[in-house]
Amino acid sequence: MRLRTAGAIPVRRFDRCRRRRTHRARYARPYTGYMLEFEISPREAADLLRKNQVRLIDVREPWEYATACIGGSELMPMGDVPARANQELDPDERVVVLCHHGMRSLNVAVWLRNQGFEQVQSLRGGIDAWSAEVDPSVGRY
Repeated sequence: MRLRTAGAIPVRRFDRCRRRRTHRARYARPYTGYMLEFEISPREAADLLRKNQVRLIDVREPWEYATACIGGSELMPMGDVPARANQELDPDERVVVLCHHGMRSLNVAVWLRNQGFEQVQSLRGGIDAWSAEVDPSVGRY
């Protein structure tokens, strides 16, 4: 730290980087062994779904869900996630969140991770990529 003088009293310059490290270290969660990527490919998600090892949450709007959906997915519109997440989702359950192209679901996955749901991932490319790579019978819009 550098010292400046304001008259006869020494004044220390605020060190932002050092404070951030201290703050993060104090409130950091313990390391649990491994951390999942924020996104998962459609093929990997399809394998997990086939093995019944994942729960699919669709965060699109009801009209989008009615247009095209993946069998076995549950509708939870993005705006409802904060109110419903702690009631309907298990923090230890493996969850894949999906939307149309993957942006809304990535935002929801990051938010859920910050709320303590460590096993949440976003479907990379959304339902559009799922239709192109896994199941062409799923409609595209």
